[in-house]
Amino acid sequence: MSSIQWDVGYIPRKHAQMHPEKTAIIFEDLPVTYGRLEEGINRCAHMLLAKGLNKGDRVCVLMLNCIEFLEIYFAVARLGGIFVPLNWRLLGPELAYQINDCEARFLFFHDSFLGSIDLVRGSLKVDQDKFIYLKNGGPQIPGFELPGCPTWAEEYVNLAVDQNGSFPVPPEPVFMDDPLAIVYTSGVTGHPKGAVLSHEQTFFKNFQIATYTESSSSDMLIAQMPLFHSGGLFIVATPALNAGMTMVMRRGFNPNEFAEDIQRYRGTIVFALTTMWRMIIESGKLDEIDVSSVRCVIGGGERTPQNIFDALSKRGLHMQQGFGQTENSAMMLMPREDIYRKMGSIGKPGYFTEIWIEDKSGKRLPPGEIGEIVAKGPTVMSGYWNLPEMTNAAIVNGVLHTGDLGYVDEEGFFYIVDRAKDMYRSGGENVYPAEVEKILLNHPEISQIAIIGVPDSKWGEVGAAFIVPKEKDKVISIEDVRDFLKDKIAKYKHPAHIKMLPELPLTATMKVKKSELKNKYADFDN
Repeated sequence: MSSIQWDVGYIPRKHAQMHPEKTAIIFEDLPVTYGRLEEGINRCAHMLLAKGLNKGDRVCVLMLNCIEFLEIYFAVARLGGIFVPLNWRLLGPELAYQINDCEARFLFFHDSFLGSIDLVRGSLKVDQDKFIYLKNGGPQIPGFELPGCPTWAEEYVNLAVDQNGSFPVPPEPVFMDDPLAIVYTSGVTGHPKGAVLSHEQTFFKNFQIATYTESSSSDMLIAQMPLFHSGGLFIVATPALNAGMTMVMRRGFNPNEFAEDIQRYRGTIVFALTTMWRMIIESGKLDEIDVSSVRCVIGGGERTPQNIFDALSKRGLHMQQGFGQTENSAMMLMPREDIYRKMGSIGKPGYFTEIWIEDKSGKRLPPGEIGEIVAKGPTVMSGYWNLPEMTNAAIVNGVLHTGDLGYVDEEGFFYIVDRAKDMYRSGGENVYPAEVEKILLNHPEISQIAIIGVPDSKWGEVGAAFIVPKEKDKVISIEDVRDFLKDKIAKYKHPAHIKMLPELPLTATMKVKKSELKNKYADFDN
């Protein structure tokens, strides 16, 4: 056990002590100083103490991006509680599973999600006096009024307004290796797993991001990632505030607003996932604004076709792709000087992460050979909440098994081939859908694509491609796809089926839900 008594809650406190009038966050164009943020955190912490929060208690949050989200996060950290951000795209039963799985005592929720909570409230293990309601403060839809605070909940603003704004004393000491948060991962089969992240791991992620971006307190960060996701909270918000910079934050993502914010606030670091960058480029706004202030562009989250890099490069934006997971975020980043020389690579391991390729027997593989990407270091999660067997399967002798297949080249650059679960075998040959998808994303008429393996009586499995065309109602035939792939990739890797869709099912972080496609189209002909 770590003997270092320190926690993530010290991040805003230290900056409030050093420069209280510096702007920490610009939320929906309203500046919030480090001093004001610290005061809000302290009021929230005193409210939680008055409500009986004990060290180790789980505190769930179902909220859009807002200042209060960060107040609750840092207050819980400061008191030794465990913060559990919930994906607001989930339905009532899915939320109920995660809330009950972590045995939450507190639930903070925005008015927008009252219906989802009320639907399952009777089955929740949350203490009856610890449902806390907040207004999201966003623009109202004409003719539709969001519900007020229900009788079974209390309103955050009323609970916190008269609390003490001074630094609180935690009920018990908080140590670096204590759990800070539980972040649930997307479940491909069965229920999602809760990755437990400690204060220590979070600080090391802060240091890793700082080395990637060469950040300082003078930076202006532009990002519109959802805070409930590990990327938004642990790759964007926490490192930004740890560095003492100013972060521009919105309730949600809007490509036009994102581009305009770069110019409006003279952004120096910009962060968006691949699908977000695609939408930003297609909006045309990048051609109308001045991006000369930008010195660092971070992307990733999924495979990125070269046309995205090229489109950004034409506008003077050189995107460094990263790679990580909830279990070990920010593992790798592509050095800026190697973006085009090593196109297709996900970069090199970060300063606080060691990564290599293993075969199924645990043997380290040489350059060029495909195997599982494994990692170790202080940024790896502590384990899965209440799942010792799954934890032991994922972390073996301190080494995290990512479930991603890839290889490393002679210069130490890593390449992802595919998720191990996405690979399928056709006629005895391994097929990695990501390899085919990457090529087809450069097709002039394809906007998005996902390929899965489906059963086939002759070959065992064959590929089924789901395509979103750039032009609505455009039909792209299987012959068009095969002609485009001709001479680019082996014939056995060509998809045998094709289906046009208006959109692909996406997670909150814009990744394709292949599990949903597999469930819906297990029998492709039907």
